[in-house]
Amino acid sequence: MNISLIQYDILWEDKQGNFEKLSKFLTGVPDGTDLVILPEMFSTGFSPAGDVLAEGPRSITFEWMQRTSREKGFAIAGSYMVAEGGNRFNRWVFISPEGTQLSYDKRHLFAQGGVEVNYTPGTKRVVFEYRGVRICPNICYDLRFPVWSRNRNDYDLLINSANWPEARREVWLTLLKARALENQCFVAGVNRTGLDGMGIKYSGDSMMIGPKGEIMASGELYRECIISCEINVDELREFRTRFSVAEDADSFIIHL
Repeated sequence: MNISLIQYDILWEDKQGNFEKLSKFLTGVPDGTDLVILPEMFSTGFSPAGDVLAEGPRSITFEWMQRTSREKGFAIAGSYMVAEGGNRFNRWVFISPEGTQLSYDKRHLFAQGGVEVNYTPGTKRVVFEYRGVRICPNICYDLRFPVWSRNRNDYDLLINSANWPEARREVWLTLLKARALENQCFVAGVNRTGLDGMGIKYSGDSMMIGPKGEIMASGELYRECIISCEINVDELREFRTRFSVAEDADSFIIHL
C-alpha cells in the first residue's frame, strides 16, 4: 500500500480556507497513492469552539472528503468535530473512492487542555481492512494508552492523526516507535505544523515507522510537506512469523 501523510499548518477555525489549502496540497500527492492521512481536527485546528464548529456527520467536511476521494482516486482520512445525538465527538473519518465510509470516535479526550471537556469519549475500538491492509485508527492523546491500541493479531497499520504540541515532541517521537515495536506493526503518525489560535506551537514530526522501530519516511521539521511511503504486508507477516512476539502476549479485557 502506498500512503501519503499531509503535514501542514492548519488555518484556525477556517474550514473553507483549509479545504482550499488542502486541495492545492493534494495535487502533489504521488500517482498510485492508496491512502492519504490528515491530522486531527484538520479543518479547524484544535479549537475550544466546538459548540460553533461541530457539524453533523454528513455535513461540509464529510462532503469535501467524499468529493476529494472520488475525484483523486485515493482514500482519505482524518478527524474533525462532529455533533450527533446531542453529543459532540472528535471523529476520525475514512472515505474511499470505492464508497467505503467508516469512523472512529476518539477514546481518550485531552480534558487538561480544556478543548475536549464537553466531548463524549468513544467506546469502540475500530479495525478495518482496506486493499489488503488491516488498519487501526487512533487520535492524538490515544497514543499514550497502549492497552487501547494493543495488537490482538488483528491489524497491520496503526494510524495516529494528531495535533501534538512541540512542547511534548520527545513524547510523540518515543511513543510512535514504542507502539510500532510492541505491536509489530507499521505506524503512521500525522501531525500539524505552525502556531494555532491559542498560541500553541507544533513541530510536525509526521512519520512512517516500521515494525522494528525504524523510521521509513519523515517530514521536514516545522515545514509543510507530503510524506509518502510504501508498506509491504507480506514482509510484515514474514517478520512476525520469524519473531512471533504475539504468541507470548498477555491476555486482557478492557472494561469501559
